Amino acid sequence: RSTMSENGNLLRAFGFFFFWTAFNTALVDVVGSEQQIPLSVVKLWASAFGGEIKSIAAKYSGSQLLQKKYKEYEKDVAIEEIDGLQLVKKLAKNMEEMFHKKSEAVRRLVEAAEDAYLKHEFDADLQYEYFNAVLINERDEEGNYLELGKEFILVPNDHFNNLPVNISLSDVQVPTNMYNKDPAIVNGVYWSESLNKVFVDNFDRDPSLIWQYFGSAKGFFRQYPGIKWEPDENGVIAFDCRNRKWYIQAATSPKDVVILVDVSGSMKGLRLTIAKQTVSSILDTLGDDDFFNIIAYNEELHYVEPCLNGTLVQADRANKEHFREHLDKLFAKGIGMLDIALNEAFNMLNEFNHTGQGSICSQAIMLITDGAVDTYDTIFAKYNWPDRKVRIFTYLIGREAAFADNLKWMACANKGFFTQISTLADVQENVMEYLHVLSRPKVIDQEHDVVWTEAYIDSTVSLHDKLADDQGLVLMTTVAMPVFSKQNETRSKGILLGVVGTDVPVKELLKTIPKYKLGIHGYAFAITNNGYILTHPELRPLYEEGKKRRKPNYSSVDLSEVEWEDRDDVLRNAMVNRKTGKFSMEVKKTVDKGKRVLVMTNDYYYTDIKGTPFSLGVALSRGHGKYFFRGNVTVEEGKIPSFSSIKRYLTGKEPLLQCDKELIQEVLFDAVVSAPIEAYWTSLALNKSENSDKGVEVAFLGTRTGLSRINLFVGPEQLTNQDFLTAEDKENIFNADHFPLWYRRAAEQIPGSFVYSIPFKTANKSNVVTASTAIQLLDDRKSPVVAAVGIQMKLEFFQRKFWTASRQCASLDGRCAISCDDEAISCYLIDNNGFILVSEDYRQTGYFFGEVEGAVMNKLLTMGSFKRITLYDYQAMCRTNKESSDSAHSLLDPYNAFFAAVKWIMTELVLFLVEFNLCSWWHSDLTAKAQRLKQTLEPCDTEYPAFVSERTIKETTGNIACDDCFKSFVIQQIPSSNLFMVVVDNECFCDSVPPITMAPIEIRYILFNCKKIRRRPESCHGFHPEENARECGGVSGLSAKPPLVAFVLPLLLTIFSR
Repeated sequence: RSTMSENGNLLRAFGFFFFWTAFNTALVDVVGSEQQIPLSVVKLWASAFGGEIKSIAAKYSGSQLLQKKYKEYEKDVAIEEIDGLQLVKKLAKNMEEMFHKKSEAVRRLVEAAEDAYLKHEFDADLQYEYFNAVLINERDEEGNYLELGKEFILVPNDHFNNLPVNISLSDVQVPTNMYNKDPAIVNGVYWSESLNKVFVDNFDRDPSLIWQYFGSAKGFFRQYPGIKWEPDENGVIAFDCRNRKWYIQAATSPKDVVILVDVSGSMKGLRLTIAKQTVSSILDTLGDDDFFNIIAYNEELHYVEPCLNGTLVQADRANKEHFREHLDKLFAKGIGMLDIALNEAFNMLNEFNHTGQGSICSQAIMLITDGAVDTYDTIFAKYNWPDRKVRIFTYLIGREAAFADNLKWMACANKGFFTQISTLADVQENVMEYLHVLSRPKVIDQEHDVVWTEAYIDSTVSLHDKLADDQGLVLMTTVAMPVFSKQNETRSKGILLGVVGTDVPVKELLKTIPKYKLGIHGYAFAITNNGYILTHPELRPLYEEGKKRRKPNYSSVDLSEVEWEDRDDVLRNAMVNRKTGKFSMEVKKTVDKGKRVLVMTNDYYYTDIKGTPFSLGVALSRGHGKYFFRGNVTVEEGKIPSFSSIKRYLTGKEPLLQCDKELIQEVLFDAVVSAPIEAYWTSLALNKSENSDKGVEVAFLGTRTGLSRINLFVGPEQLTNQDFLTAEDKENIFNADHFPLWYRRAAEQIPGSFVYSIPFKTANKSNVVTASTAIQLLDDRKSPVVAAVGIQMKLEFFQRKFWTASRQCASLDGRCAISCDDEAISCYLIDNNGFILVSEDYRQTGYFFGEVEGAVMNKLLTMGSFKRITLYDYQAMCRTNKESSDSAHSLLDPYNAFFAAVKWIMTELVLFLVEFNLCSWWHSDLTAKAQRLKQTLEPCDTEYPAFVSERTIKETTGNIACDDCFKSFVIQQIPSSNLFMVVVDNECFCDSVPPITMAPIEIRYILFNCKKIRRRPESCHGFHPEENARECGGVSGLSAKPPLVAFVLPLLLTIFSR
C-alpha cells in the first residue's frame, strides 16, 4: 500500500508539473502573439510623411502666396452676414418675373388661337397641304416630295440642343392611329397656322423661350420651332398631346374618380383584357391633384386594393403603379350586380368629399362593362339628382350593341359620356373623350387658368431615345393654358379647342440664383403644391444601366425624401402652405457619390413664388456659409476688352447681354487678387528639375465666384487624369447648383491643412491623388472661404513618399524596432472617411478600410476614433426579379398589339381590323411562352452607413481579443491633413470578425406611406348650371371608316414586306 501511495504521489506530482508547463506554454503563446507596435515610431513616421507631403502640396499649389494676397486686400473688403429672409424674398421675386414672362407668351398664343378659330368656317372638303412633322423632306422612289412632305428647311441651333430646327415656321405632328387628312384635323391645322406669327414674335421678345406649342383637342400637335419627328422601329409615333400632363392639367379641374370594372362571367377572355387596358388608360390621365379607387364587381364587391376599402387615394405614380399590378389578378366569374357597385361608389365619393381630403372639385364614376340590364334611375335619383354633381362615364366593352341604350342613358342622364370599345386599338381614343366633358364648365366660365406642371424630363421632342442619347435630357416645367371656342351659339356646349404651352427649363430658374451668395454648401430649391421637388441639388432623375435612363418616379420625389432629417416635415409643410419663415436643423450631406458625409447645421429660409404653385427655399450652412464679402474693384476695370469696345463703337451695336454687375465686380476682385499665382506657377515649372517632385502634374484654384485657374506641370498628353476639371468631371467643376468636391471638402478642414483623396476602388497604380486647401479671409470661423487651391499628383509618387517616411527611425544605430517592410505588420494610410490611399497590397487602394481590416475598424468604432453615420437614399434603384411574358406585354400595348396582329390580319377579313382582337398573332408560339424571371431595376428606399473620424482623437492604440490571440494596432493622425496612418499586427488573425461594408440595404415596408399635407390648386370648375349635356356620346367601332382603311392598307403592305 505504501508503494502504491508513493507511486500515486509521483503521478500527481508529474501531472501537476505537466499541467503547469502546458499552461505556461499556452500563456506564452497567447501573450507572445500580441505584436508590440511602438507608438513613438508610428508617430515619427506620420510626422515625417505629413511634413513632406504638405511641403509639396503648399509649394506647388501656391496656397501661402494666395493666402498672403487676400490678406493684403483685407482692408478693401466688407464682410456682411447674409440676411436669409431678404435673400429668399428677392430670389422669389426674380423667379416670379421670369415665370410671368413665360405665362404672358402663352397668353398671347391663347388670344391668337381663339381669334383665328372665331374667324374660321369649317369646310368638310378643305384641301390644305401642311407641313407634317413626320413626312417633311421625305421623297418617293422617283425623287418627288411625298404628300404633306414638302421641303422644310432645318438648321442646327445650339439654343435647341443643336437640333436641326426651323425658327421661322412650326410644323404639325399627327399620332399614328389618326388619319392625316381627316377633315377635322385639316381644318384645325389650317386655322392654327396663324399661330406662326405669334410663335416668332414671342421668341423675338424673349430669346430664352424654347419649345412653344398648341395641342389640339382633335389630336394634332403644332410645335415651334418646326422639327422633324422620327417614328420608332415599328413605324409608330405613340405621342398624343392629349394624354400629356400639361394638356390634361390645363383642360380639366382636379377630380375624384371611382372606377367600376365588371368581372362577371361574360367578361372572360378578350373583354376582360380590353377592360384592364381601359382602366390603365384612365389611370394615365389622372395626375397628382386627382384621387381615385378601383372596384371590381360581380355578385360581390372586390376592391382591387383591399387595404384601401371605402376611401380614395392620391393619383401619384406609386399608387397608380400599385393598382396596375393588382389589375393583373382580376378574373371573370359569376353574375354582375351593378346596383351594389353604384351604391358603393356614390357613398364612397360622398363620404370622402366630407373628409375634405380629396380634390373638392369634380367627381366622376367610370363604369366599364359589357352590358347593363337596367338604367338604375332610382339610384341616381337618390344620390345624384337634380344637381348631377357626379358625372357618369360608361364604356361598353365588346362588339354587341344590345345594352348600349341603357349605358348611354346612364351617361346622358348624369352629364357624362358613353363610348363603345371593341378592340384594344380603340381604347386610348375613347378614354380621352371624358377629359373634354370635364373641361366644359371651365370653357363656359371662360377661365383661362394658368397651370404649371411638376418637373419632368423632356427628350427634346418627347419621342425617341435617339435624341435622349445624343442630345442629353432636360429637366423642365411647362406653363399651359386652355383654348376655348368663343362662338356664342356653342357657348353652352363648352367646346375645348386645345391647350397651348411652352417649356421652361429648370436651368432658367438656376440662372436667377446667385450661387456665389449662398456659400459653399448653400443652395436654393423649389417645390410644388404637392411637396414634389421642382429643383434641388440632391434630385437624381436618371440612373445608369447600359445607358442613362429616367427613373420611373423622378417627377414625384418629395422634399422629405432629400431633406430626410426633418422627420416631422416642418419645413416641407410650411412651404406647401406657402408660408414665409425660417427653420434650422442638423443635416448629413453626402458628397463624392454618396460615399462621404459632411455633418453641418443648416438654416432654411422659404417663401412662395406668386403666380405659380411653387414655393422657394434657400439653405445656408452655419459658420463661414452665413457670411459674404464684397471686394472693392470697379466693373469698368475689365467688363469689356478694349478691342471689343472699339468694335462696338464702329458698328453701333450693343451686345445682347444681361449682366449681373455685382457678380462681375466680385469676379474682377478675385481675378486681380489671384493673378500673381499664374506667374508663380510658371516660375515653378521653369525651375523644376528633372527629378524633383516629378509626380506633381496639375495645380489649380477656384474662388467663391466660380473663377478658375489651372496650370499644367506636364504636357496635356502626359496627364494621368485627362478628365480632371473638364465638363466630363462634373463633381470637380463649378456647377449651377454646387461647388467642386475638392472645394467643399477643403472648406470643412482645419484652416491651413490639406484634404487628400483618390478615386474609389481604383486598384490601379496609374492613378492620381488630389490635394486641396481652403483660403480664408480672416483667421476666424466666421470668415468666408474666399478660395481653394490644390494640386493633383500621381498616386505612385504619393505612395513612394509614404514608404520612404515609414523607413525612418529614431535610434542612433539606425536599427528600427519595426518596419513596414516586416511581414509581421501591415501599414495603411487611410483618410477621414476610412478609405485606403496606401496599402502594401495595391489592389486595396480606394477600398473602405473596414472591408480589409474588419476587426480593427470595428474596434476603432467602439473606441470612438471613428463614428458610423446612418444615411438614407429614397431615390435608389434596386434589382428585383419579376415575372415577364411577351404575350402579356403585347396585350397591354395597343400599338405593339396592332403590329403583332398584321400577319394574321392579312389572312382574314378586313372587318376584323376594326372589330376583332388586334393582339399577339405575329409569332405563332407567342401565347405558349412561359413566364420567366427577369431582373430589373426598380425604385426603392435604402439605408447605408458612412464613416467619419473624430477630430479630437489624434492617436490611439488598441488590442483586439481574437479566438486565440490578441491583435494590436496603432492609429496616428498625419499632421495638417485628413489622413491617418494605421499599423496593424499581422500575426494574429481575427477571421471570426466579419468585414464592415458600406453596401446599402433595401428598406422593406409593410404599410402604405402616410398621407402628406398638400395644397389644392386654387381654381376649380367642376360644375356649371348652363352646361348643355346633350352631347353625351355614341356607338363607335362598328364599321370600318374610310380614313382608317386608307391609313392601314399601305401600312400593312410596308410591314408585311419586312
